[in-house]
Amino acid sequence: FALSRGGGGLHAADWALVAAIASAALGYALGARVSRELGGWQTISWALVMSLPINALVAGLNYPANIRDATTLAWTGFAYVSVFSMYVGFFPWYRALALGGIARIGQIQLLQPFMTFAAAALWLEESIDPTTLIFAAAVACLVALGQRMPVVVKRA
Repeated sequence: FALSRGGGGLHAADWALVAAIASAALGYALGARVSRELGGWQTISWALVMSLPINALVAGLNYPANIRDATTLAWTGFAYVSVFSMYVGFFPWYRALALGGIARIGQIQLLQPFMTFAAAALWLEESIDPTTLIFAAAVACLVALGQRMPVVVKRA
């Protein structure tokens, strides 16, 4: 899907996305493991506290000169993403990973880009082309198949 939308080749941003995906996968797996003992809200809270110095540095280095021009709607969207999507939303997510297993529940995350496209179409009147629908259906079928596959848990 990314190759068909990115000019048919891989670019530096694509490799950055692959690195972000690997980092997120590692974070989810480790977070789910830790949340079994700490709980979901404690896990994400500690993760945010520990990442604050790096995030503050990156934000400071990328501080836009025109930040004062941001609209109230932009700040509202930023606040929503910060508080709900990136904090409160992790409470049930880590709980689900801890209860249902990382391998099984983690696959559901693969549907998120397509849910975002659907929300953009519904609320922002964006159009969804047939290729996007085909890829969304294929990913949904693979996730459904993965939910039915046996998962063997190896205990160390």
